[in-house]
Amino acid sequence: MNAGKTAAPLPRLPLWIDGAAQAAFAEGCAEVFDPARGEAIRLAPLCEAPDIERAVSAAARAFPAWRETTPLRRVRILMRFRELLERDRKALARLVVEEHGKTLEDALGSVARGIEVVEFASGIPHLLKGEFAENVGGGIDCLSLRQPLGVCAGITPFNFPAMVPLWMFPLALACGNSFVLKPSEKVPSASLRMAELLAEAGLPPGVFNVVHGDAAAVDALVGHPLVRAVSFVGSTPVARHVQAACARAGKRVQALGGAKNHAVVLADADLDFAAEAITGAAFGSAGERCMAISAVVAVGAAGDALVARLKERAAALRVGPGDAEGSDMGPLISAAHRARVAGFIEQGVREGAELVADGRGLEAAAGKGFFLGPTLFDRVRPQMAIYREEIFGPLLCVLRAATLDEAIALANASPWGNGAAIFTRDGGAARRFQNEIEAGMVGINVPVPVPTAFFSFGGWKESLFGDLHVHGADGVRFYTRGKVVSSRWPAADAAAPGLGMPTSG
Repeated sequence: MNAGKTAAPLPRLPLWIDGAAQAAFAEGCAEVFDPARGEAIRLAPLCEAPDIERAVSAAARAFPAWRETTPLRRVRILMRFRELLERDRKALARLVVEEHGKTLEDALGSVARGIEVVEFASGIPHLLKGEFAENVGGGIDCLSLRQPLGVCAGITPFNFPAMVPLWMFPLALACGNSFVLKPSEKVPSASLRMAELLAEAGLPPGVFNVVHGDAAAVDALVGHPLVRAVSFVGSTPVARHVQAACARAGKRVQALGGAKNHAVVLADADLDFAAEAITGAAFGSAGERCMAISAVVAVGAAGDALVARLKERAAALRVGPGDAEGSDMGPLISAAHRARVAGFIEQGVREGAELVADGRGLEAAAGKGFFLGPTLFDRVRPQMAIYREEIFGPLLCVLRAATLDEAIALANASPWGNGAAIFTRDGGAARRFQNEIEAGMVGINVPVPVPTAFFSFGGWKESLFGDLHVHGADGVRFYTRGKVVSSRWPAADAAAPGLGMPTSG
């Protein structure tokens, strides 16, 4: 009966420029998929220079008035935005589920962590307070200021469609900057919805803008002469590219790259607790987290008992659509990414790792979704590809080490240094680990040590390019620049300063 019937065209998403939804000039589009069902559901325009120019120009026009808006008035808009996020938190999380595939519980948690940054940014009148010293020299007072930069840009990844943008723009706006956001073209809808909520909260037109696109949009945004600072989260190769482009142009940059996060498990640890924690850290969000535990280093006698527990827990995980009741883990983001992760499983077997749990045989009820089950390898060696590469999927490697010294040395040899964790009951071992491990975020019996919003998020080595981390105090410093003012109000008969070097004596 339906033979020959053509499918309805997919809806094409707008941009958000100058306070309103606007059609893109660009004709090219990327398909946005529901990864749990393997179906394209909408189109995201692939913006090029003309669309980027519109967004940046709108932000540049809006900046002077927004800069002059008092911090308290800026905060009141953010406080209203927070109320709207709370009101629509479930709807925003469902957008994340639809385009990324996370379980609803995971998506709700990620939105909540983003709201924490809005709450932190709402303290900006206090956070922007400078220092003052009276009479540092003869009749001279000195004070410091932090002032906004101008137009700032954010480029965010597919794995956290709401949370990572919320790491960036609330603090940038609170500090008095205007902002252009380019979310991943795989998950664009949450950013557009947050733009609508900002407008509803009373944000003036042009202060916040959203564009879509791929590498061409990234290059156009990073290279635009009016963009003063770029915050990026993504893979290490692209982070390195963004950092280099900003360095050439003299722009401020924080570029967060990839990771291979280690969990060291000592023989004295509570192995049931450790296995439960590591299972969630490795397979939550299908392993598509930059803070996922992807490598476990079992020390001494911990190895066999820990692997047995991890195998049992991996087998018990329920994999299915994120909006299905009871799902513990959803799909991967795309068919291509699923094939890539499955290819690493095949390579691990060829290289001689012991395949304890194989996620390739999963048959998802949805049929066409991009599902891959939890996969566990034991007796992995550092030279194997499954250890060397950032896989970004539900694949956990277990390596063996004889001592804590050997475990720390193994982890520190990794080119990445995003996060690391240790499981132990030994306070001395834990203290040594936190001091010697070369990672920006460390957990002690905490598998995913993502700091709260009033601390800063960022790694070491190839996991971060730039000096300042995201949100927290580093975020305030990133989105402002310092100025020191020395002032004197001399009496009419005061002596002239003279030609010598001024001193405070």
